[in-house]
Amino acid sequence: MSGTHEGTFDALRSQLQEAAATFADGPDALESILLGLVEDVDRAVREPLEIFPVCHHSPASAIAMARRLREKQPKVVYLELCEDMAPLLTELRNCRLPVAVQAFASETDGFPADWAPLSVVAPITEASAEYQAIAYALDTPDVELVLVDRSSDHVFQWDARAEVPTEPADPDAPPAEHEAALHGDAVGVEIGDLRPRFAELEEHLLRHGKVRHWSEWWHQYVELPLGDGDHDTYRQVMLLIGSLFRRLAPGEPHRVRVDEDRERHMWTRMREHLAATGTDPADCLYVCGAFHASSRVAEFGVHGTDSFEFGPRTATKWQHGLIPSSHSAIEAQFGLAAGSVSIAATLWAKNIRRTRVKPYRLAGQTGAKKSGARKAVPPAAPVPALPPADRLTGFLRQPPVLDRLDEAELLGWSVEIVQAARRNGYLASTADAIAVFETSILLAGMRDRAKPTPYDFQDAAVTCIEKDSVPGRRDVRRLVEIMLGGDRIGQVGYDALPPLARDVHDRLAPLNLRLQQRGVQRALLDISGRPELEQCSDVLWMLRYLMPQGTARPIMGERKLGERPIQESWDLALGTHQRALIELGYEGVSIEQVLEQRLRRKAYAPRATAATVLEAVEDATLHLGGRRLADELGTRALEVLAGERSVDGAPEVLRRARRLLGHYRTSEPVLPPWIESFVKAGYAHYCTLLPTAFSDEDATVRQVAAMLGFLFSMEGLALSLGCDRTQLELAVAQSHPQDPARTALLWAAQVHLGRLSRTELRSRCDELLGNPLVVPAYPRYLSGFLHALEPVPGLSDFVVEAVSNAFGRLPDPVLLPWLPSLITSLRAEGAELAPLLIREAGRIFPGRLAELDAWVPPWLAQPIPQTTDASRQAEGSAGVALLAAHPGTCDAVAGLLGCDEPWQVTEPGPRGAALVARHPDTATALGALLTNA
Repeated sequence: MSGTHEGTFDALRSQLQEAAATFADGPDALESILLGLVEDVDRAVREPLEIFPVCHHSPASAIAMARRLREKQPKVVYLELCEDMAPLLTELRNCRLPVAVQAFASETDGFPADWAPLSVVAPITEASAEYQAIAYALDTPDVELVLVDRSSDHVFQWDARAEVPTEPADPDAPPAEHEAALHGDAVGVEIGDLRPRFAELEEHLLRHGKVRHWSEWWHQYVELPLGDGDHDTYRQVMLLIGSLFRRLAPGEPHRVRVDEDRERHMWTRMREHLAATGTDPADCLYVCGAFHASSRVAEFGVHGTDSFEFGPRTATKWQHGLIPSSHSAIEAQFGLAAGSVSIAATLWAKNIRRTRVKPYRLAGQTGAKKSGARKAVPPAAPVPALPPADRLTGFLRQPPVLDRLDEAELLGWSVEIVQAARRNGYLASTADAIAVFETSILLAGMRDRAKPTPYDFQDAAVTCIEKDSVPGRRDVRRLVEIMLGGDRIGQVGYDALPPLARDVHDRLAPLNLRLQQRGVQRALLDISGRPELEQCSDVLWMLRYLMPQGTARPIMGERKLGERPIQESWDLALGTHQRALIELGYEGVSIEQVLEQRLRRKAYAPRATAATVLEAVEDATLHLGGRRLADELGTRALEVLAGERSVDGAPEVLRRARRLLGHYRTSEPVLPPWIESFVKAGYAHYCTLLPTAFSDEDATVRQVAAMLGFLFSMEGLALSLGCDRTQLELAVAQSHPQDPARTALLWAAQVHLGRLSRTELRSRCDELLGNPLVVPAYPRYLSGFLHALEPVPGLSDFVVEAVSNAFGRLPDPVLLPWLPSLITSLRAEGAELAPLLIREAGRIFPGRLAELDAWVPPWLAQPIPQTTDASRQAEGSAGVALLAAHPGTCDAVAGLLGCDEPWQVTEPGPRGAALVARHPDTATALGALLTNA
C-alpha cells in the first residue's frame, strides 16, 4: 500500500518507538502494537475510496458526517447496513424517529424450527451518522445509496444462536420496561459497535477515567473532544480507536470470523458496484463502523482480492418493515447505560447550535423540528480532496480542553430536578437545589473535570435528593434521564405501515379515536343505536385474540356462541403496541387471514389435542363466522380424538363439545356432519377407555367424571346415530376401581344406568358411616359424589343428603379430624360444581332459623306405603270420577283444541284386556316369536 503519502505518520512512528523502548520490557510486544495502530490508520487514510468511520448514535459522528457530506458531496454512499433493507429507507420520512428497520420471518426454512420467529432490527435516531447519510442520499438528486452489509438471512447463517445476547451486558442498563422491550428479542444490527472486547482494557479505562460505565467514558473522552474537531482529526482518531479495540480484542474464533466475513462481504459488494457502474472511487464515501474501518483482510480496498465467496440465502421468506423504537430500547439491546442515548440526543442539539452545522433531514420527516432563524450557509461547491496530514500527533499531545463552567445551565438543571422530584413525591426544597449544584461541581473536580457532565449531575442529584425510599414510580436517576431528554419513543406513520395495519386503522375509523397515539383510550360502542359499529366490534375481538395483552381489553361486553353484542366498552392501546401490529402485518394482508392461519397452525400442530382443536373450532366460529373453516377444523378434531390414548383432555372436550352442540342446535337447521361424527366417535372412544381410566392412577377423578359426562349427555344423539347402549353398560360393568372417589363415581354411573337404586346407594353410604375403619376415607367418597354431579346432575339432592348425614351422625372427635380434608378436597377438585351443590342445599333446607327445629329432612320422612293393584284401580276411578265431577277444565282444553265430541260413559273393567281383545294381532305375533325362539 505504498503511495505518495507514505511519510505522513513518520513522526508519530518515531515517537511511539521511543515510548515503546522506554516503557516496555521487551523490544517487540508494545512496539508492534503501537506501530500496528499507526499502520492501520495510515492504510485506511491512503485508501482511494474514502472510509468514514463512525460510532453508532454518536453526536460527534453525526456532526462530522453532516459536515463532510456538504464538503465532499459524494455521488455514491456505501453504508454498512443489511443489503435487503434498502427498499425500506424511503419510508423513514413517514415516521417519527427513533424507529428501527426490521427484517422478520415468522416461519423458518433452512434454520432450526425453535429459532422462529427470526427478527433483525437496525435502530435509527436523528443523532446518528447513518441517518445523515440516508437523508443526504435520498434527498439529493443523482446520489445513489448502496447497502453493502450481509443480508438478514446471513446474519443468522453466520452468527451462532448461542452468541446472540439475551440480556444487556452493562450493569447500568435500563430496566425491562415496555419501552425497553420495543425491539422484542430481535438481533440488533448497528453501525460502529465501538466498545472494548478486552475486559481488562475496559476496566482500566473506566478506573483511570474515574467514570462508572463505558457510556460515560465515551462521552467524556471522545464525544466532547471530537465535537469541535475538523474532518481529518475526527477521521484519524476514530480509526485509531477502532484499530486499538480490534488489536486488543480477545481471540474469539467465531466472532473474529464473523467480523472478517462481514468486511470481506462489504468490500466485495463495493468493488462489484464500482465495476458495474464505472464510478470513480474518489466520488464515493464508505460509511462503516470504526472497528471495521481498520480491517486487515485481503479483500480490503478497491484493489483488494476477489477470493471471498459467500453462500446463497436460505428459502426463509423475510418480511421487511419499520417498527417504533425508543432510547431505552436501544440502550437495552446494545448494553448501553441508562439515559446515554437521551444524553446523546441533547448533546447533538447543543452541537448543532454551537457549530452551526446544518444537518440533513428527510423532506417531510414526521416530528422533525423546524429550522431556526440562525442557519448555516452551505458551501457553493465541493472542496477538492487534499493530501491527508498528520492530525493524530497534535491530538494525542494536546492537554485536555477545559470547558468553562456554564453556571446558568447547571443552576437550571438543579432547579428543574428539584421541581420534578417534588412532583413525584420527594420532600425536596431550594436547599436541595443548592446542594445538587455544589455537589455536581465537587464531583467534577474529584474526577478532574472543569465542567460537570450530565453523569456528574445525575450522581449529585441521587446523592442529595434520594433518601431512604422512592415515594413514586420513578427514582431520581430516572427523573434526571427524563429531564435531560427523556425516553423519546418513535412512531411509524400511517403511510409506512403494512397493509394489515392500515386496514385495521381504516376499519376502526368510526370510533373517532387517535389510534396511533400512545397510551390507553376508551372506546364506547352503542351497537344497538349504531349498527355500523358491529364491524368495529368484530375487529376488536380479533385484535384481542391476536395481539398482546392490553392492546384491546374489553371493559363491558363479551362474545359467546349464538349471541350478538348490544353495547361494549374497550380500552385500546394500539399506539403503544404498534410493533406487534406491524409484525402482525408480516403474516398476512388482513387480520382474518392471519387469524385463519394461526387457527390452522394451532389445529395441525404436532402436539395438538382434541381439546385444543375444538378450541380452534370455537374461535373460528366466534371470530370468522361461516362454516368452511369450522368444518375443516372439526374434521381435524375427529382425527385427533381417534388417535388419543389418554383422557387428559376429557374435561375440556366435554365443555367445548357441549357448547358447540348447543350452538349448532339453536342456530343451524341440521347439525354439521363433523359434529355428528365426533359425537359418535367420542361415544365409542370413551366407552373403550372407561374401564382403564377407572383403574389408572394417572387419570384423575375429574377426567373420569368428564368421560362419563360426555357419554351420558351425548347418549341420546349417539344412539340416534347408530351407537349401541350395550357398549356403555359393558364398559361400566367392567370397571373395578379401588380408589374411594372413583368408587363413588362408579356408583353414581350405575344409578344413572338403572343398575343401582337410590335405596341401595343410601344403604351403602350408611354402611360407610357405620364402619370406623372407613370413616377417615369418607371425604374422598364425598369428593367422588361431587364430581358425579357432572355426568349425573340429578344426584345433587343425594350428595346434600350424604354430607348432612355425615355431619349429623359422626361425633365431634371423629368429624373434626377429617373436616379439613373434606374442605380441601371440595375446594381443589370440585370448585366449579360447588354452586350446584349449594343451590340444591338452599332448596332442601329451611330458609328461616325458626323453622329448623321442626324441620325433618326429606330422606328421614316416613316412606309412602306401597299401593296394591286394587288401590291403583280405585285411585284411577277416583281420578275419573273427579274429572267427571268437574268437567269445566277438560271442556276448556277441548274447546281450545277444537274438539266438540260429547262426553262418553265407559264401563268399568280391565282396560288392558279389552285393548288386547280389540287388537289381537300384536299379541299373536309376539307369541309366535317366543314360540319359534
